[in-house]
Amino acid sequence: MIPLERFPALNASLNLLTTALLITGYVFMRRGRIRRHRAFMIAALACSAVFLTSYLWYHAHAGSKPYPGEGWPRRIYLAILLSHTLLAAAVPPLALITLTRGLRGTVPAHRRIARWTFPIWLYVSATGVLIYLLLYRPF
Repeated sequence: MIPLERFPALNASLNLLTTALLITGYVFMRRGRIRRHRAFMIAALACSAVFLTSYLWYHAHAGSKPYPGEGWPRRIYLAILLSHTLLAAAVPPLALITLTRGLRGTVPAHRRIARWTFPIWLYVSATGVLIYLLLYRPF
């Protein structure tokens, strides 16, 4: 069993890995390497699912951690957290719809939604790492 205090770093690592998988999958798509694109995007979805499970388990047992700073750094943190949280709620349905359309071969429909899914998902995974750094590794 992983000690409770290690979960924030684990979750940040899963977000970082998701970010790398998303970018790599995007690069493969742009290069026309569709099988590799598909593999990396499925891996990103799996990594995000593991993250979500770990995140929910951790917060069910540990609660939330308030931002330790004050003033303008706190306001910036809260703005990032708000945008991250609102967009994070959209990622699971967007990702599942995008994946379904891609696997079914409905390429035009897949592309239409992927244009929204990719930047939102990338923002959420990258800001997840940033939120960890701001909360647990203050500068």
